[in-house]
Amino acid sequence: MNSTTLASVSVDLDNVWSYLKTHGDPEWEARPSYLHVAVPRIVELFGELNQSTTVFVIGADAARDDGAEAVSSFARCGHEVGNHSYEHEPWLQRYDAQRLAAEVDRTHEAIVAAGAPAPVGFRAPGYSHTPELFRLLIERGYQYDASVLPTWIGPLARYQHFRSTELSDEQREDRADLFGGFGQARWSLHPQRLRAAGGQIVELPVTTFPVARVPMHGSYLIQLYSISPRLARGYFRAAVRLCRARGVGMSMLIHPTDILDRRDAPAMEFFPGMGVAASDKVAFITWVVQTMQANFDVVGTGDHVAAMSAPGVSLASAEIG
Repeated sequence: MNSTTLASVSVDLDNVWSYLKTHGDPEWEARPSYLHVAVPRIVELFGELNQSTTVFVIGADAARDDGAEAVSSFARCGHEVGNHSYEHEPWLQRYDAQRLAAEVDRTHEAIVAAGAPAPVGFRAPGYSHTPELFRLLIERGYQYDASVLPTWIGPLARYQHFRSTELSDEQREDRADLFGGFGQARWSLHPQRLRAAGGQIVELPVTTFPVARVPMHGSYLIQLYSISPRLARGYFRAAVRLCRARGVGMSMLIHPTDILDRRDAPAMEFFPGMGVAASDKVAFITWVVQTMQANFDVVGTGDHVAAMSAPGVSLASAEIG
């Protein structure tokens, strides 16, 4: 496998309740779920594409019946299962050390209890990350993190989020760093080793459009698709061409909302792109992955990191602050 043409695709198995929670909707406390619809559709999608992937699972879901069955289903199909925190709060960077450790450890235990191999990869909710998180993952023996989104639009996305929700002052304070700051754009698009006194971990960032540093993950593409399918396809083709030209191994992220519509999840009607028919979304995301397959050797994130960490492959490295 040629590391210069390697790419990966992953799924963040965010659930209805996690979106409602971030949105400030108290209905989240009932833990509504669309996993019974989303999981079979995801399994079928990747099965038809003959494509392995990595699914990052929320611990609070893995600890309940539908989530545990989801973990088991993905593991049976040969997909990697990664750690996506326990309560999926995108303000994870505000946690103290004890609470942060509990988020990682409880999810790790729930995934194993559901029948999947012990996870070696982590993705934080909402692309939140801190040096403390990286050090904790190193201590726990994790091989990689995939939390970084190298873009400058975080503050703009946060502003739009605040405009579209009715949050209390306390909730706004919790979300004060939601989606990160402009400095996120300084992160490399290439994987790199992050070193600390106790060892190292590989950071595999979610790819953004080279040079422009704007998102190109599934949910962003679906928003473009809702404006114009032709625009979305043209945007993604240009992103692929530029990634290849600059030697960027694409790391593509999709969510269940990228293949569901408001009939599948009525409570998610507020979320962008939910007015697009699920059948159209599935067809488009299928095209996205097929376009990747035509231009890259596509694997899951764990295999992507393993190949980039192999002997003879040079990775940049940085000290954890």
